[in-house]
Amino acid sequence: MTGTTVPPLATAGLTESYGRRWTYAQMFHATATARPDHPAVVFPGAVLTYSELWERAGRRASQLRALGVEDGKTFGLMLPNSPQFVELFLGAARLGAIPVPINIRHKTYEISHVCRDGDLRALVTTSQLDEPYQLGPVVTEALPGLEASDPTKLLELGELPHLRHVVMLGATADAGMLDESRLDRMALELPPAPHDQAAPDDPIMYMYTSGTTSMAKGCVFTHDAFTANAIGTAQRFDVTPDDRCWCPLPMFHVAALLVMSAVFSRGATFISQERFEPGEAVALCAARRPTLLYPLFPTITLNFMQHPDFSFYDRRDVRAVCNVSPESTQVQIQEAFSPAVLVNAYGMTEVCGTLSYSRLDDSYEARMRTCGPVLPGWEAKIVDPLTGARLPHGVRGELATRGRSLFSGYYKNPEQTAATRDADGFFHTGDLCSMDEHGFISFYGRLRDVLKVGGENVSAREVEAFLDSHPGIKLSQVVGVPDDRLGEVPVAFVELSPGARLREEDAIAYCRGRIASFKVPRHVRFVTEWPMSSTKIQKFRLREQMIQELAAGTTSDGAYAAPPGGHGG
Repeated sequence: MTGTTVPPLATAGLTESYGRRWTYAQMFHATATARPDHPAVVFPGAVLTYSELWERAGRRASQLRALGVEDGKTFGLMLPNSPQFVELFLGAARLGAIPVPINIRHKTYEISHVCRDGDLRALVTTSQLDEPYQLGPVVTEALPGLEASDPTKLLELGELPHLRHVVMLGATADAGMLDESRLDRMALELPPAPHDQAAPDDPIMYMYTSGTTSMAKGCVFTHDAFTANAIGTAQRFDVTPDDRCWCPLPMFHVAALLVMSAVFSRGATFISQERFEPGEAVALCAARRPTLLYPLFPTITLNFMQHPDFSFYDRRDVRAVCNVSPESTQVQIQEAFSPAVLVNAYGMTEVCGTLSYSRLDDSYEARMRTCGPVLPGWEAKIVDPLTGARLPHGVRGELATRGRSLFSGYYKNPEQTAATRDADGFFHTGDLCSMDEHGFISFYGRLRDVLKVGGENVSAREVEAFLDSHPGIKLSQVVGVPDDRLGEVPVAFVELSPGARLREEDAIAYCRGRIASFKVPRHVRFVTEWPMSSTKIQKFRLREQMIQELAAGTTSDGAYAAPPGGHGG
């Protein structure tokens, strides 16, 4: 890896420098130099300025160096949203180390897979979480032999030959793990970490996909790809140095890191919390008065809106909100936050988090119904999923894209990488979309989320959008289950709005005559909690649940009443 120098910068905002190729450390250091005393990150109980965060990242870089993960080596970052997560992410960028964020909800199978597949040299976790997220026991179980190891020596775990250290931040460390004080002593024995030891084309991180349908794959992103998409995102939202952006998404999710980095590129303030809890979120926003809200998913946005304290939260400073959901839900959210502008988005891990956003001055109809045009540096097309032929404007097909911020490939998986790209270098997303003559993308669901009912294609997202228009339904998810006659039939899982009462037959009757008969759910089940990955509902688990229920011949009682105050998703 080669060192680079920081290009001169006249202001804290980098959007005017989009054409430059930055490392992450260069981007952040330029902002920290211009706005050293401005708040960079805010958490409940913690505020760090740009200069303070840069200094703390230097300490973390020295710690990582002591763990032997500089010069392109990987380490696992299994932490909740926290100043420590941001410090280590930035410290790694300064050092040239490669963080691999790990979902704190992962269990032994997923942790051992990421450690093995990502060739992790170290794993950093914390003792500062309560049930159900206590990480020490699950990490110990995932790494056989760790508990009996001497933390002052290099680990020798037969199944994980690369792993040399496990660090537990906090007051104490579990057996076999380095505590933070010992790690600091190790770091002090080394000279200070370099200012910037990466090049723009070096990897900045490996982000593992959610693995909801198969083993997770590590998406490789370069410094240039990630910073370019962050700068483009800041441009799309017209971020100014005085903006304050609240984003409760988990930092092991690429969307949160992208938005945080967009904020950093303009010298603005990023506001987050350890994990989303509606009451804390409303209180935090009331105290810090963010101008941009980025909850993104309706499982978060709707629970935020429906908290009893939301009506007392003064939202006059909010100028934009970002959420992705069917049109009926978008309309509901826009009404709740008016006159702030609600924008839509399209993204996935492989496109560095986000490919397109609505523009703030797009029409109301465009913002409710489409995901907007692509960000700078991207191209997109709609193709026939079987032939790959390009389709005309307005015709549904598979979305394919290429651009500066596309992931470099799946780590150690060239075959899978090649299988997702065509001869022209376009990445085929597997998503059913259309594009109008203005380049605005509309999303209809995953191609694998399209049911085949008696020879008819049924978009699960279309049925969900219709169900969500029922005043008593807060959120629905539609999956397909096998059927002897039709091959597959739709079934729906439904979370009710607070205080609503609904029977299964009522939900089915609401669909009959209003959507095609082959789209009407054959069964409806009511839920108060959804099976989640990091932020996405795991539809395959819903499908498995229904298949097992039908095979066992059990039935629901057919009726459900939602609790008066709503329920977290």
